[in-house]
Amino acid sequence: MGYAALTADQRRESLASFDQVWTTVRDKHWDTSLNGVDWAAVRDQLRPQVEKARTPAEVRSIISDMLSRLHQSHYAVIPGSVYHDLDSRSSSEADLNGANTSPDGTAGLDVRVIGDEAVVVSVDPNSSARELGVAPGWIVRRVGDEELIPVLRRIEGAYKGSTMRDMMLAHAVVSRLDGPISNPVEVEFQTARDKMVLLALNRRDFRGTPAKFGFLPEERVWIDTRLVAPDVDYIAFNLFLDPTALVSKFQESVRNCSGCAGIVVDLRGNPGGIGILAMGLAGYFIDKPDQKLGTMYMRDLPLKFVVNPRPPVFEGKLAVLIDGLSASTSEIFAGGMQDLNRARIFGSRSAGAALPSMIERLPDGDGFQYAAASYKSESGKVLEGVGVTPDEPIALTRAALLAGRDPVLDAAIRWIQQSPKGNQTQ
Repeated sequence: MGYAALTADQRRESLASFDQVWTTVRDKHWDTSLNGVDWAAVRDQLRPQVEKARTPAEVRSIISDMLSRLHQSHYAVIPGSVYHDLDSRSSSEADLNGANTSPDGTAGLDVRVIGDEAVVVSVDPNSSARELGVAPGWIVRRVGDEELIPVLRRIEGAYKGSTMRDMMLAHAVVSRLDGPISNPVEVEFQTARDKMVLLALNRRDFRGTPAKFGFLPEERVWIDTRLVAPDVDYIAFNLFLDPTALVSKFQESVRNCSGCAGIVVDLRGNPGGIGILAMGLAGYFIDKPDQKLGTMYMRDLPLKFVVNPRPPVFEGKLAVLIDGLSASTSEIFAGGMQDLNRARIFGSRSAGAALPSMIERLPDGDGFQYAAASYKSESGKVLEGVGVTPDEPIALTRAALLAGRDPVLDAAIRWIQQSPKGNQTQ
């Protein structure tokens, strides 16, 4: 059976989408030679095919073919339905948002998709979710009037085989849980005993201190430090932002534990931030000058991530925890320290999203993702589309969460306490 041709409006949107993608690559790709690809010739070859295309899927395939000529990750077309799934609230709440001027807040839940289930991994102590008894290991089944399984399956299909799978799946869930503070969100959970419960969660202010950088929107930044064993310090923070406060608290924690056997830096769920902060924090663990975490290649000039030692440098063991939501600066820090044999990495492979990456909407409703730089570690490893591979891969399970255990952190503590102090990464 043949398909009806695209309408005149659809064809116009398809051509505009093709042109937008082609122009963006020409003007923003970090390599002005586009890896030797004759970009004008590619346009001349493929644009006529868009003019003859009969379906949106065919147009999408042609644009994807064009991007494939670059042979690089993070250049992709995202189908409109999936683009909507990645950042959407329930339809009932969406109807209210047009006139809603309430600031956004959080339901206080951190989520990972394990298998095909959205599992709660932590609950903010100050959230209504904690007050109502929500605990790690519970499964989120529905948010508002939207069942999550169909949404997750669509995203899974679009990102199958991608290192960004975990990040996109978790983002889709959290974007539905968070929203206007004035709107409670109705969530159906599967509890530890597999009982289904429906709870109305009040959204509250995001945790942390407000921070801004350049023209980026304001973010909340927090840092946690504590001893997780008598001789093991633990440092976790959600973003590489707010340099003054972050560096000050990080330094204080490291200095206070100067005689400890080791330090754990937890970057799970940390999407990155200011790249140069990776160099600054690495300086507390590197005592040799001229060491580099790697180099980022941009359109104008390369940026070398040179580590400046910050004496007295911590000489004990360093464990770094990562997962599929660790991205950008988190990957540069983890991958760079691994490359320099200064840290042992625990957890699951990172997002493979080390580069500045944007997703913008095309005229035909699809999304277009593209990167604005290239990054290589000091040994020549490319992290983009690959991610940082842990030295000790450890999968998070619902069973562990329900039992109140953190197997990734437990493994890091065990390694620090069992290994000789002079043997930093083995």
